[in-house]
Amino acid sequence: MGITVIAGAAVFLSVGKDGADAPRQMSAAEFSRESPLLLPEILATVYDAFGQTDEAAIYDRLDDVASGPALEQLYLERVGAMAGGGLNPDQEIHEIELTGMSARTDGARVDVAAKWRVLGVVGHAEHMHMRGNAYAADLVFEPVADGWKITGFTLTDVDRTDAGTIEPNADAPQAEDTADPEEET
Repeated sequence: MGITVIAGAAVFLSVGKDGADAPRQMSAAEFSRESPLLLPEILATVYDAFGQTDEAAIYDRLDDVASGPALEQLYLERVGAMAGGGLNPDQEIHEIELTGMSARTDGARVDVAAKWRVLGVVGHAEHMHMRGNAYAADLVFEPVADGWKITGFTLTDVDRTDAGTIEPNADAPQAEDTADPEEET
């Protein structure tokens, strides 16, 4: 028996009657116990969705790890940011590090208080830069038909103090140099 993430949803692989691995839904206690191993992969799936540019692709990728109100919230947050000109999808995530978490079962659900750090390259129209942000959130996970998914998401803290350095974006249109090379200063 082993643990795996199938399309972002956590399940156990257990040996079936015919000897083949067969997915089985984790119990709340199992998910709570394994959540430190699962959460980075689940968060990576959310960031992958945020890197998409097509609304259907964003929704489909988020649907791999979120359901119900959390799916709607994350989707609308991403699409709204794109419409407002923020959160450019030109990003490359290099590392997601879980820096702290606690998980507790509440009946059939698992409440997770998590802290994580993300390091990556973010591109804007004029430049690209390394960004290292830290986040804290309260997440609710519940079992649905195809695995455990985020059903509640409350971002509790964002720390952008280690935002990185700015580098010119090689793909951006270059600003015209208005200085006259003949003119002495």
